[in-house]
Amino acid sequence: MAMSRAYVPHEPARETIDAMPGALLLEFGAPWCPHCLAAEPLLDHALARRDGVTHLRIEDGRGRRLGRSFAVKLWPTFVLLQDGVERARSVRPRSLREIEALFDSAEA
Repeated sequence: MAMSRAYVPHEPARETIDAMPGALLLEFGAPWCPHCLAAEPLLDHALARRDGVTHLRIEDGRGRRLGRSFAVKLWPTFVLLQDGVERARSVRPRSLREIEALFDSAEA
């Protein structure tokens, strides 16, 4: 699956996220965040080899409930869900291997 380039215009409700079937990768961050921008090509590469994963970029920040419900404190934070259940998480990855480990740990 290809990486979603745009942040969703309105963050979905936690209930909506929990009800989504299949593999879902949530990316919490901000379009101006240097750590988020550095992770983009790594995530793009990792997702290109993974079929069936839906990717949502969620702009996070003060007053954003979805990020708080996932206890997001640093950007980017990637949360991999399977049928609404958290399977793995990666916070501020700096290498392709760290992002691939996110998927590997969920498959184990």
